[in-house]
Amino acid sequence: MSYTFAIVGCGRIAQRHAAHIASQGGRLIAVCDLISGKAASFASEYNCKPYASIEEMLQNEKPDVVTICTPNGLHASHSIQSLASGAHVLCEKPMCLSVSDSSKMIDEAAKNGKRLFVVKQNRYNPPVVAVKKLLNDGKLGKIISFQLNCFWNRPASYYNDQWRGTLELDGGTLFTQFSHFVDLLYWFLGDMRSVKGIRNNYLHKKIIAFEDTGAAILEMEQGAIGTFQYTVNSYGGNMEGSITLFGEKGTVKIGGQYLNELDFFSVEGETRPVIGSSNPANHYGLYQGSMSNHDKVYENLIKTLDNPSHEFVEAKEAMKTVDIIEKIYQASILIDAHQ
Repeated sequence: MSYTFAIVGCGRIAQRHAAHIASQGGRLIAVCDLISGKAASFASEYNCKPYASIEEMLQNEKPDVVTICTPNGLHASHSIQSLASGAHVLCEKPMCLSVSDSSKMIDEAAKNGKRLFVVKQNRYNPPVVAVKKLLNDGKLGKIISFQLNCFWNRPASYYNDQWRGTLELDGGTLFTQFSHFVDLLYWFLGDMRSVKGIRNNYLHKKIIAFEDTGAAILEMEQGAIGTFQYTVNSYGGNMEGSITLFGEKGTVKIGGQYLNELDFFSVEGETRPVIGSSNPANHYGLYQGSMSNHDKVYENLIKTLDNPSHEFVEAKEAMKTVDIIEKIYQASILIDAHQ
């Protein structure tokens, strides 16, 4: 079946969504952006109707799916409006900035009998898929400990717009840069039992309203303990995005800059798997983001719309990322409160 789509927010990531809507046989019928010129230019490129507000768009169009590509702090309200209009929703990461808003989004989907999906494209990275299978098959045994490293670069110029760096619309480094890594920690090991941490803003004072560096010690419900260290101060560019798992029967490390390489593999009775090539990282001009697997996101979205039993990331699961990040922030000491 062919589905119609609308996109809210016409920034860089929306371009990727539009391309993959077309590649999967969908039809983009409308876009909206508060900057009318951006909406008009986007609509001209993709042969659809432009609107200056989500309200106007939803009054005039009835898409099967609305894709949310707006700043983080607007994800909840834009998703709720779209669900209330009778559309399914595909929301970019993070789902939103609070568990409270997550619950409201989920309730609105249930109220209207619609599906709410969240983009988690790093789950499709080839080494991530391979390690998830090892975990599902019990090949690593009980996971005892882990290490999660997120060492990227975001220069001051990255925050030269109206929303990045603000608590209201950005939310924090864990929400904007590293929510995919938190998602994989949850996908691999389940929920978190306890956490304590520390964070500070070293190189972005008077530029952002939150930390640029943090470290946390986590205990998971299944018993594993581990560390999570992150920064956007890697000099000159992104250095590493990695997760290492230490199990009773094996140790594995997914690394590279974007969880795109199998850096270490030692598993009892297992041969190192042959890992297929990964898609390139999303490139946004001044910086790079996570892996570009939106093709697989849309492939699985369409399969789920055709067959509701097909496995795809829905809101209740995505809410756990928001919950874990919220708890890390709540349990972290901010060294310099006067940033």
